[in-house]
Amino acid sequence: MITLIFLGDVVGEPGRLALYRAIPELQQEFSPQAIIVNGENAAHGRGLTPALAKEMLQHGVDVITQGDHVWDSQDMVDKIDTMPRVLRPLNFQANTPGAGSVVLETAQGKIGIICLIGRTFMRLQADNPFLTVQEEIDRLRENGCNTILIDIHGEATSEKIAMALHTDGKATAVVGTHTHVQTADARILPGGTAAITDVGMCGSRDGVIGRDAADVLHANLTALPCKLNIGGWPARVSGVVITADETTGRALSIHPINRDYDR
Repeated sequence: MITLIFLGDVVGEPGRLALYRAIPELQQEFSPQAIIVNGENAAHGRGLTPALAKEMLQHGVDVITQGDHVWDSQDMVDKIDTMPRVLRPLNFQANTPGAGSVVLETAQGKIGIICLIGRTFMRLQADNPFLTVQEEIDRLRENGCNTILIDIHGEATSEKIAMALHTDGKATAVVGTHTHVQTADARILPGGTAAITDVGMCGSRDGVIGRDAADVLHANLTALPCKLNIGGWPARVSGVVITADETTGRALSIHPINRDYDR
């Protein structure tokens, strides 16, 4: 059996520090073969820097996925080619720096991780993820990966659900990110693929998707420009733990994770 943990978008310092406290607990409780984290908003709420990516990997994260804020740091543009476990969306144009997938070698077998970005209501232009993902699944299968996890970073719940159904029986799990609110639809599809529309986030529990609640309310009440600061503590770490048959790649279980931490 293979156990995977996927944790949602890390938002700012509270999200990072809560993540670092959660990882040892999750490792002890579940003994996962891989911990995958979306680092989309780790750097002050927008994007990810190479330094923070290195810090996250040193704290026990095995793979970092990203999304529409992937290029908010120029350092990430310059250095992502040297960081194979930090992914940008696979369905970006072919000349884009970095990689959209990676293979982890474990004692239970190879694990393929794919990062995709949706196109509905998203600000970045990307190739069709439904066409792109099929080719990549085939390539990973040929490389000996029975276990394949897909992060689909998208705004529309319909697009993320459609991706899960599109890859049912082909991928072990399809997890959604980007909206920062965990959905109540974790399930195993008929073909054996674990799916959840959005895993939630790692960030301020009492803010608005990781931002300071007072700032967001001020912006909504006045319609005036307002800096949306990162929310404070307590912080919540949200995600899922997935188990799968290492021989067939079929998911056996998927369970939500939600843990709160004070400063």
